[in-house]
Amino acid sequence: MAWFKRESSEIQANEEKRVRTEGLWVKCEGCRQIIWKKELEDNQNVCTKCDYHFRIDAEQRLMLLLDEDSIATQDQSLESTDPLNFSDTRPYKVRLEKSKSATGLKDAIINATGTMNGKPVIVSAMEYSFIGGSMGAVVGEAITRAIERACKERKPIIVVSASGGARMMEGVVSLMQMAKISAALARLDSAGVPYVSVLTDPTTGGVTASYAMLGDLNIAEPGALIGFAGPRVIEQTIRQKLPEGFQTSEFLMQHGMLDAVVHRKDLKSYITRALDFMTPKAA
Repeated sequence: MAWFKRESSEIQANEEKRVRTEGLWVKCEGCRQIIWKKELEDNQNVCTKCDYHFRIDAEQRLMLLLDEDSIATQDQSLESTDPLNFSDTRPYKVRLEKSKSATGLKDAIINATGTMNGKPVIVSAMEYSFIGGSMGAVVGEAITRAIERACKERKPIIVVSASGGARMMEGVVSLMQMAKISAALARLDSAGVPYVSVLTDPTTGGVTASYAMLGDLNIAEPGALIGFAGPRVIEQTIRQKLPEGFQTSEFLMQHGMLDAVVHRKDLKSYITRALDFMTPKAA
């Protein structure tokens, strides 16, 4: 019977070792190498071996772009409702509550004002962890308010997109946000206030089809997935095999859809230089 017994001390030692190391290492989705999590965080969540850009949340994005101690959030009281009383595999209200609990946000967007290398700006950063960063009524209203604020205060605006597209649980209400934000951007353009669109992984669907591609400057992080429909849908529609690297930021830049692909560590300085160029100097 002794053959079928284990020493309890060995099991405890293994469990203790597993607990101590849990969460300290991350596997890179680019090169499949194991990275020390602290090293990854110190490198702005970019792989130190292959430069793969990990996804970061909206709060991290604001910390990356805006100067320390200059960030002031706005429009955080906006909250999604359930206009259609929608339910698929589970009710939309349940999805909302779960996302609120997981992210600490009321929806998939954070509006903030601050300075970028001393230059006053307005930033809207999308949160992909909130129902896939989908654009519903709250996201549309928040970005529109940010644009109107930029127009009124004559501050450049940066919108950081990370989205699966329109939030179909809100039906036509979500699709209306495309036109709503685009109309606000037209007014911003007439006022001569710069708009920089930053596309990150992923930026798809109705977000790509509207404000993500309407910037005075459209830039993206390396390797970001950017497109409207998915590759499989496109292949089935056109009955052709898509090229290698299709819908990556590098592919889109080569074909004239983007102005630049910018490494995360250079993003802040790149946008600052661009705004210096686009913002008229005082007489």
